[in-house]
Amino acid sequence: MNGIEKITARIQEDAKADCAALLREAMDRAGAIQAKYEEQARTETAAAAEKAKSAAVARLERLESAAQMDAKKLLLGAKQACIEEAFAQAQADLLALPEGEYVSLLARIAVKASQTGREELIFSPKDREKVGAKVVAEANRLRSGAPAPEKADGTLKGALKEVGSAVAAAASQIKTGTAFTLASDTREMAGGVILRDGSIEINCAFETQLRLLRDSMAGEVAGILFS
Repeated sequence: MNGIEKITARIQEDAKADCAALLREAMDRAGAIQAKYEEQARTETAAAAEKAKSAAVARLERLESAAQMDAKKLLLGAKQACIEEAFAQAQADLLALPEGEYVSLLARIAVKASQTGREELIFSPKDREKVGAKVVAEANRLRSGAPAPEKADGTLKGALKEVGSAVAAAASQIKTGTAFTLASDTREMAGGVILRDGSIEINCAFETQLRLLRDSMAGEVAGILFS
């Protein structure tokens, strides 16, 4: 091999060595870049998964909160309905009282609510016709302090006792100059009585009094219903 051939061969060997070195360096750099991006991809994937998990947790918490709020609203509505039903039942029970007890109740209400003792007693159309006069008589008796009239036993003596009680009550009213009277007009109400003296009225209708009681006794009634 002459000198030129030797030089050419040396150049080729050096070139091969350089190429091999460049190739190794390129492969190393490619590997490093690939590893870097693989790590970045894993990091971003983990971050995305964590973000998605956090979003899912937040969404679940919002749904649970909304569900709890809806449940509370439903429970509150059910409790309010039960309270309303309790007061509606109370009114139904009052209206279903036997006539004697009903008359006594309205008379006692009138006496307790009275300011002057000379009020007109106003009833519903049905109550005025059925018990109005009886309530007025009983209220006047209670206000006068006269003894309760004895029920007639079918004998003349029993009848005289009953008349005597009524006369005693009337005499007391004449003496004091005050007496309840039966109003000629009526009012639309379920039951109860309204007292009127001139322009002043005292509303003792059942629905009015129960509505006022509901405002003050709702907590107590709820305690009884849901304890």
